[in-house]
This record gives sequence, C-alpha cells and structure tokens, in this order.
Amino acid sequence: MRKATLALFLTALFFTTIINANQQEKKYSLRGVYGMATSNDLGEIVFGKFNPDQKDLKVYSVDGGYLLWNDLFDLPMDIYAKGGLSYYDENDHPNAYGADLYIKAFWNFDFWKNRVRFGFGEGISYTTRLLWTEENDAYNPDDSTNPDPTSKFLNYLDISLDFDLGKLVRSKTFEDLYLGVMIKHRSGVFGLFDGVHGGSNYNSFYIEKNF
Repeated sequence: MRKATLALFLTALFFTTIINANQQEKKYSLRGVYGMATSNDLGEIVFGKFNPDQKDLKVYSVDGGYLLWNDLFDLPMDIYAKGGLSYYDENDHPNAYGADLYIKAFWNFDFWKNRVRFGFGEGISYTTRLLWTEENDAYNPDDSTNPDPTSKFLNYLDISLDFDLGKLVRSKTFEDLYLGVMIKHRSGVFGLFDGVHGGSNYNSFYIEKNF
C-alpha cells in the first residue's frame, strides 16, 4: 500500500508541475492507476461487493487519451480514444504486462460549481501471460484436468466514477485533475473471445489529468 500511495503522490506531482493548467483547449488525458484483483464478478461489484482476492494480486497502469468529441449531440458527454500499458503483480506467480485499446465515454454532472464524471469504456486487452485470476476463474471443479478456455487476448471494460479536485477545493492549479475509482475488467464476453466465459476484475483507484 505504501508503494501505491507513493506512486499516486508522484503522479499527482508530475501532473501539476509539467502540465499547464491554464491551457484553454484540453484535448489530451493522462491517468495513473493502482488496482487490486477481486474474486467477485462484474455484477457483484456493481452492486457493492468488493472482496479482495486471497492471492494479493495487483495491477499498475498508465493510460493516455485523446478527446474525439466534446458535448456529443449537445449532451454533457465527452468521448475519448484511449490506450494504456499495465504491469500485473502476480505475487507468487510469474508477473505479466498488458496493453489496452478502448473508446471511453464520460457523462459529466455539474452542480454547485463542482464536476463529477461517470465513465464507461469498451475495447480490447492483451496480456503477455495468462493472468492467475483468470486461470483460477476458468478452473472446472467437475473436471480439474480439463479447465475452461482462457486467452491472453480478451474484451476490455473500463467503468469509472471521479471528481474534479480543483473545482472541489476552488483551486485553478488543480482543475481538470480527477480523482476516482474504477473497475478494470477483462472477459471473453460469454465465449465471443476464443470461447472464454470467465475473466478478471480489478477494483482500482486513479488520478487523471486533462491537458
């Protein structure tokens, strides 16, 4: 946890010192993420279950984005093209690297001069090794010698909720700096990807800067 706190602090310092907070047209985004694997499936997480995985599996990732549409159809919705690189800390198992490409929509809620965003991203994900949590999810108790299919290449979902730190504390320096929580989800979409029916979920915290 100390490593994660230090990483988030350094990321925040990086964003606030090298990025011009007064730049008018903010087309880009950069995000740092720390996540923990969970044994819950996506539906359980959405309804409030956040049990950590027994194996203490983690993910660290950096994502960059480009704004495609602002206020799409005159709605408070922004669309970004995003890509990211991840490092999966597999504890006692071989670690892995990953890459994600996705399109993400943010629905903006503005109230009392504050901003909250709900984000939903959809795309593809690749890892250099099969993740332990995904292999465990594919374990077939009825036939341990014949597990369900797994794959390095899977569908990717990125579901998030964050707030603008600068607007909250009334500081121009920290405007467009977002703190949030997210679900980092890989799955086979009920067999559409290589017959995979399982996947993995990481409950995550992040800091993101638009510039």
